[in-house]
Amino acid sequence: MRAVSLWRKQPFSLACRCCSRTFVADSASKLQIFDRQRKRAQRDRAAWFSPAQDPLLHSVSQNLVDRLQDCKKTFPTALCLGGSLQPIVSSLSTPPVNGGVEKLIVMDASYDMVQACRNTRRASSDNAVKTEFLVADEEFLPIKESSVDLVVSCLGLHWTNDLPGAMIQSRLALKPDGLFLAAILGGETLKELRIACTLAQMEREGGISPRVSPLAQVRDAGNLLTRAGFTLPGVDVDEYIVKYESALELIEHLRAMGETNALSQMNNVIYMTGWREHSSQQKAKRRGSATVSFKDIQKQFGSQS
Repeated sequence: MRAVSLWRKQPFSLACRCCSRTFVADSASKLQIFDRQRKRAQRDRAAWFSPAQDPLLHSVSQNLVDRLQDCKKTFPTALCLGGSLQPIVSSLSTPPVNGGVEKLIVMDASYDMVQACRNTRRASSDNAVKTEFLVADEEFLPIKESSVDLVVSCLGLHWTNDLPGAMIQSRLALKPDGLFLAAILGGETLKELRIACTLAQMEREGGISPRVSPLAQVRDAGNLLTRAGFTLPGVDVDEYIVKYESALELIEHLRAMGETNALSQMNNVIYMTGWREHSSQQKAKRRGSATVSFKDIQKQFGSQS
């Protein structure tokens, strides 16, 4: 695959404050939007064809792990769920910028992806973090309740049929005051490709059909965190522009990433953070208990400016 140019736009923030080949069964949710068996096969292929240094995946994983630097606490045991597996595992295995992770559980529905990640770790000279590998589906987490301090998912959860259910399971796997950290593709991803496909299909066939998988909007991310029971939810957005010489290079990149039928010129990445409830966390005051009005604050600071 030829090199591509990556541009990152200014981020937008929304304040909310041992390898087993046994697969966990697919989700039994009523609405099956995605074919999980097909997605597993795509990720098997991506495990061997994905470039060692993909600039887009590297940038997203680095920006996700950077959020750990904003936390004063450490996370001894971490669970990494699918998606951009190798870049995020590499970042979480590099102290001291990995949030104090001492044990890392790497999980993916693709055996080949897990095996490729395991081979990379074996070849690495950095063994500061104990790493375990598990083949399982994000829709059915085989993780004991209240057993990990950190759950990280980098560009993987947008392929689940039951995203709220997967996030609830992640919360239950966390210890009290544990952190959930995720990056998913947002609804503006592939905007240019969707427009091009729509115009071409309208011209040739006189109608349109969906060519891109449904993706969450920013407002959906905050609602998902709240619905899953996380406290102190936070959502922010980055936009990455990847330039290709031709449409064929774009398709080649998608296949190498295991994202077929789901990045393109402009990629909208939504970052989500949420905590499992703990008594030490700050809580909102009772409604109506404020002693200063926003109108007074506006007058004070307005006069200074």
